[in-house]
Amino acid sequence: MAVMERPSQTIECGDFVLRRWRGQSDFAPAFKLIEESLDHLRPWMPWVACHSEKSTRDFLAKSESKWASGEAYNYAITKDGTVIGMCQICRGAEPQGWRMGYWLHPAATGQGIATRATAAMVTEMFALPGVEYVEITHDLANTSSGAVPRRLGFTEVRREQATPSEAPSGSGIEVLWRLNRPVR
Repeated sequence: MAVMERPSQTIECGDFVLRRWRGQSDFAPAFKLIEESLDHLRPWMPWVACHSEKSTRDFLAKSESKWASGEAYNYAITKDGTVIGMCQICRGAEPQGWRMGYWLHPAATGQGIATRATAAMVTEMFALPGVEYVEITHDLANTSSGAVPRRLGFTEVRREQATPSEAPSGSGIEVLWRLNRPVR
């Protein structure tokens, strides 16, 4: 039986670490991170409206099952042992493409952490066979999220109407960025 290749469970990023969520044992730090970030996330993340202890437990359970199936890889972003954000990469519409998302606790923004975490994830994914590109999607009005792919050399592929706008502060225009595997 062939073993599926996966990204590392822990990715060192200098002064912070990406580490695989540890299932329900991570409930307290995950719930606290979300609770402390609600006002920061509410304008851009529709799921915040349904945030609860149950939704956090469900997220952690799904993270485990999706990691096992190879459908998605969810990471806690930690600094000095404290969870300061999340990032994930999941299969895209095509088998060779993956789509990434990220968010940080408001106290962790403006330090380049999202950009460096994204760069680390991209490097990790391009080390795997069969990964030809990574994409990032964000609402046009979310300029902070859009700055990350721009800094890392992603190319804007298209803008399309999101009907209806999913994010309360969103413009309703989704921007899709893509970075192709470097030619060797």
